[in-house]
Amino acid sequence: MTSNRLSRARRAAVVAAAVGSALVLAACGTEDSGSGAASGTTASASAPDTAGAHNDQDVDFAQGMIPHHQQALQMAEMAATRASSAEVKDLASRIEKAQEPEIRTLSGWLEAWGEDVPSGMPGMGHGGHSGGTDMTGMMDTEDMDELVGASGGGFDTMFLTMMVEHHEGAVEMARTEKDKGRYGPAKKLADDIITAQQAEIEEMNQLLGKG
Repeated sequence: MTSNRLSRARRAAVVAAAVGSALVLAACGTEDSGSGAASGTTASASAPDTAGAHNDQDVDFAQGMIPHHQQALQMAEMAATRASSAEVKDLASRIEKAQEPEIRTLSGWLEAWGEDVPSGMPGMGHGGHSGGTDMTGMMDTEDMDELVGASGGGFDTMFLTMMVEHHEGAVEMARTEKDKGRYGPAKKLADDIITAQQAEIEEMNQLLGKG
């Protein structure tokens, strides 16, 4: 009996030791996995958030491109009723569809950055650029008045000639943004503007017989 009692006691001790070891290992595993999760979370949380980083060039690009696009929309709206060529009317429609959403995007960035959103085109006096404003590619008041007074084939030629110059100005502004800007989405938009407007410049030159 004594021997049996000792055997049972030893077995109980072994089982207890095994259970205790299992509990310790489980606890260690939980601590390790918790530590790993915590370290992973910490690493993620400490990663620098550069998604919204921007510089003065990004602001200049947005504040300059908004009125630039607004003038293009004015010109495109004229083409809807004054142009005689279906190709010119189609081009004007595509310009409107592309640039209206871009104006909203640019305005949203400026609002998020706490910067002023241009409410209209700058005063179009005379001097500086051949277009009559300090902003490259912009038409002056006389240019716009002349376009308003034109119709038919004369309007088509004038519209295309002015819009080529206007697009070239936008491409120049976009290239500056790509070179000097910091905000990723703005640089991407600048790249899109270059691609789209260079293609439209080629199209307009072909319509003018220069292609």
